[in-house]
Amino acid sequence: METVEKIKQQISENDVIIYMKGSPKAPMCGFSARAAELLMACGKPFAYVDILQNQDIREELRTFGNWPTYPQLWVKGELVGGSDILIEMFEKGELQKLIADAVPDEA
Repeated sequence: METVEKIKQQISENDVIIYMKGSPKAPMCGFSARAAELLMACGKPFAYVDILQNQDIREELRTFGNWPTYPQLWVKGELVGGSDILIEMFEKGELQKLIADAVPDEA
């Protein structure tokens, strides 16, 4: 599978996915750590891709999303942004609402 197709599949199969350095429990940079912390605080499940372990995705996603830095949060197929945007949204209560609306409650 080509890298762009892999990215499209990951984004379409996950309501909330973050492309980050490391994992939510073992982030490898401060920006990824803060973004994952904010997502976990929203209390809903989310997917992640460690771009340090996926060099092809790391390179291709910059072009695909037209966003040069990581982390990158995607919700319902749309790029939300990086760490600074997530912090701002969280402080306003917008991130919590976005995540709650995107991830249905378990039945």
